[in-house]
Amino acid sequence: MNALWQRLRNQAQQLIERNPVLRDYATSHLLAHASFEAALAANLARQMHAQASNVALEPWFKSIIDATPAIADAAAADIDHLHVVNPACPDHLTAFLTFRGIQAVQAYRIAHALWNDGDVQSAVLVQNWAANTWSIDIHPAARLGKALFVDHGIGLVIGETAVVEDHVSLWHGVTLGSTLSEAGDRHPKVRRGALICAGATVLGNIEVGANAIVAANSVVLKAVAAGTVVAGTPARVVGQAPTSLATLTTKSAG
Repeated sequence: MNALWQRLRNQAQQLIERNPVLRDYATSHLLAHASFEAALAANLARQMHAQASNVALEPWFKSIIDATPAIADAAAADIDHLHVVNPACPDHLTAFLTFRGIQAVQAYRIAHALWNDGDVQSAVLVQNWAANTWSIDIHPAARLGKALFVDHGIGLVIGETAVVEDHVSLWHGVTLGSTLSEAGDRHPKVRRGALICAGATVLGNIEVGANAIVAANSVVLKAVAAGTVVAGTPARVVGQAPTSLATLTTKSAG
């Protein structure tokens, strides 16, 4: 965490040196804050202000993040992972300040902490504010891991009993929903390292196995075995997932 915070501060200073007109922006969004946790709370509050303008979001969010250290730890893992795998992300500062997938997932983590604490009404309010801010709707009861890659994210919907494990990649327009024929545990379980491409819909209490790939616009109604590629409507197996993907690059930590 300390290493990431120092890297963010260094990159903010570099931004100011390259483009002095952004001095106030870099200062208010990052350099004015004493910690990563404080900057995270402030930036989420700033983004969601229009949805809850009469609520003191920043101190509230900061208190939740401080009481739930896993939020900041997961946020740091998300930022680090995004910088490594996304060729469109030049540095950690850009990930932190501009990527809606990063921001919306951290808002979900705050809502999830509220949900786990029994404050269901507040959790659903935060969910609603986040959905209206970033067009990403994640139920606060869903269970999400860390080091997630939520690319673009617009139109992403994750239902109440869904599980998304570490290192999963989710593109825009993905739905992890229910079939309406199940009660209780009714949403997908997406295992570690799986990739669900743009516009794909996965329905029901089914498993998408580790490192599996669901192709764009597929409709998945049955379990997907680990390491396989499925495509189509309804989805069927079309091959084995490669060990690496050219679009997910590895970059230096710089």
